Amino acid sequence: MKLIVGLGNPGKEYSCTRHNVGFMVIDNYINNNEWQKKFNGLYQMKIINDEKVMFLKPLTFMNNSGNCVIKAVNYYDINIDDILVIQDDMDIEIGKFKIKKNSSSGGHNGIKSIIGCLNSNAFSRLKVGISHDKNKDTINFVLGSLSKNEKNLLEENYPIFNEIIDSFIENGVNKTMNKYNS
Repeated sequence: MKLIVGLGNPGKEYSCTRHNVGFMVIDNYINNNEWQKKFNGLYQMKIINDEKVMFLKPLTFMNNSGNCVIKAVNYYDINIDDILVIQDDMDIEIGKFKIKKNSSSGGHNGIKSIIGCLNSNAFSRLKVGISHDKNKDTINFVLGSLSKNEKNLLEENYPIFNEIIDSFIENGVNKTMNKYNS
């Protein structure tokens, strides 16, 4: 079983913010609103290429994302190699992305929470670039709304993000990194 986690904050006021890129990528992939509640999150189960896949959006707010993830991992006995977390990354230019495994939190509080709860950083990540406006406070920047241009750049990448999710489910992280990281 695979677990695909999109990071974000619940509530309309956060729906189109830079910190909610993980939610946006998963919502685009799923393309429906048939979410169910469990583990203090929203989830959907799918069968993709004969693989059972859980899509999860923690409702714990970013800084406590790990509390939701660990509950799903323990309940379904999910192997850490079968987890892909989709996150925003300020160190990557908007419109760019990177697939990583075994990396630090890079200061991302949602990732810090997941690492702490799993007691490991060995899960895979799709890091979606949001750039960083050094003239703005970090919290105000990540919780700020995407500009029209930023939203367009994100939407242009949705087909690639969908391919990456499919590749991770079918081939695992190593083949996916080799194919999509430049």
